[in-house]
Amino acid sequence: MSLLMASVLATAPISALNLPEQPVIEADNLVQESAQENLSQVIPAAEITPPEFVQPDMSTSASVKNKYENILKKSREKIQFINSSNSPESKNTQPLTKEPDKNYPHPPIPPSPPLPLSPSSDSPDSDNPMSQVNSVSQLEDVQPSDWAFGALQSLVERYGCIAGYADGTYLGNRSITRYEFAAGLNACLEKINEAMPAAGYAYANNKLNTVNDEDLILLQRLQGEFQTELQQLQQRIEVLENRTSELQNNQFSTTTRLFGQAVFSVQGTNTTDADLFPRDGIPERQGKTNLTFTSSAQLTLATSFTGRDLLLTGLSAGNLGSNASLLSTNMGRLGFESSTANNLVISDLSYRFLASKNLGIVVGTAGVNPINTFRGISPLEGSSDGAISLFGQRNPILGIGNGTGGIGFDWQISDRISLQGVYSAEIPSFPVNSNQGGLFGGRFTAGAQLSLAPSDNIDVGIHYLYSHSPDGLLGTGIGDAQLISPFADATAFDTQAVGATVAWRINPNLQLGGWGGFTSSKPSNLSGSVETTNWMVFAAFPNLLRRGNLGGVLVGQPPKITSSTLPDGFNFPNFSDGGTAGGRTDTSIHVELFYRAQLSDNIALTPGLFVIFNPDHNAANDALVVGTLRATFRF
Repeated sequence: MSLLMASVLATAPISALNLPEQPVIEADNLVQESAQENLSQVIPAAEITPPEFVQPDMSTSASVKNKYENILKKSREKIQFINSSNSPESKNTQPLTKEPDKNYPHPPIPPSPPLPLSPSSDSPDSDNPMSQVNSVSQLEDVQPSDWAFGALQSLVERYGCIAGYADGTYLGNRSITRYEFAAGLNACLEKINEAMPAAGYAYANNKLNTVNDEDLILLQRLQGEFQTELQQLQQRIEVLENRTSELQNNQFSTTTRLFGQAVFSVQGTNTTDADLFPRDGIPERQGKTNLTFTSSAQLTLATSFTGRDLLLTGLSAGNLGSNASLLSTNMGRLGFESSTANNLVISDLSYRFLASKNLGIVVGTAGVNPINTFRGISPLEGSSDGAISLFGQRNPILGIGNGTGGIGFDWQISDRISLQGVYSAEIPSFPVNSNQGGLFGGRFTAGAQLSLAPSDNIDVGIHYLYSHSPDGLLGTGIGDAQLISPFADATAFDTQAVGATVAWRINPNLQLGGWGGFTSSKPSNLSGSVETTNWMVFAAFPNLLRRGNLGGVLVGQPPKITSSTLPDGFNFPNFSDGGTAGGRTDTSIHVELFYRAQLSDNIALTPGLFVIFNPDHNAANDALVVGTLRATFRF
């Protein structure tokens, strides 16, 4: 699920689209080919149940017993035929056996006990078909010094009945589990049995198979020693074949996979005094929110037609809206907001495909913007499993333009360098006023990101974006996103933004990083410009206290207008005092802590808290405290 889950829930880079048509398991000569052909089409390797946990149908025991008894019978027939051929009465007086290999002594063969069938009905574990079979994990490994190890290795060398591992070797000098050994023995039994015709037929045609009697004795002894594991192997193969057949008959679609997530959250803030009109430093309004319990859900259909493409159809609904209007600042917004009034909306409708081996293309009417097209650098990004605040998700300049539909690309230039680009419009479907919407009207953004990996432990993203705004709003939704005084007439702005994000993996349990961003906006019909900056530093603690958990600490400055040189009456920082030129005199500082506890593969619980000092870049405002408890369910 690497590609699909990342594309669905975290929006992976489109260069990762080299999908197989179906999850494929490479053929393993240690297991029967017929079973692998079916398994490779349905069950990913990671989803195959470990042998000790499979509960097969013991009704197959009789067929398993017959299978190996047939091989034994054929082997005994050949041994008997060879011995009779060496008797004085035989027409052929030439002995057909050679001196046994002294490296592999052959003690007398004990009688083979019968293979266990289903447990008796009066057994206390009769409901468990595997109750009479030892778990493979409970048995001792086969050591290189064991006679069986050397015996099987000699058969492999003489008959080539096992191709070996991916590196072309077999066993080496390490110990292997009895289950691995039984798989190898089964492969040899199969190949030798197929290559060995009936003894009488072989002798009559004077083409006796090269399988000699010492090897047949070895096989018989190995079968007796590992009969339990051989039985389990065959039973588990048949169980997997049955599972494969059931999955094929009941799968949702041959081309589409369904993913989903639900988020429940409890959140609230403290009560603050807010200086809405920063003229005299006296607060005029009180900011307050109720403690709320909200939810959101997302369903995504990921469809691949060729194995090298991906059609994403995302549906979402939720009731967690922004708290900006209640707090008189947008700096307390949460990263997992979903304000659809519980109405189902299309959140993603995009098609991704490989134009060449190293170039991926994405096009769509929803879900195509810099955030979804550029490769994510920060390990704390993720609305449902990363930082809890909107500002803590990523560099805010990546949200400029609030784009939804357009076209983008991801080009893997080399192993350590890639380039992503995107053109995205806010309302691409709006056909009426070209100044308010359409593919090339209204608010739109074009940008690129150069992604670098100078070493195995460092990732860098260098961002550039150009955006057109018809009303002086950047569209980031955080910090100083408004460029012009609310008392002035709306004016179109063209914005150029540059920035960078870096992440350094010091070790598997500690990552450090940060980002910085700068924007310069010029109005279409006015003189002057407006400039903003933002920055953030963070520390991520993967596997904190338990594998899969994640802790995060973030400190930064939300977007701030540092310079505004528009004509008097148009500047936003001093809008309540004549709109004169100048930047913000105070600075907001964002401090955030969160801890994601991964309760299971599908459930995570994330408590978090962040504090904004000098909200809205105004020292007259009380510190804002936002707390939340987020529960994420994935399915």
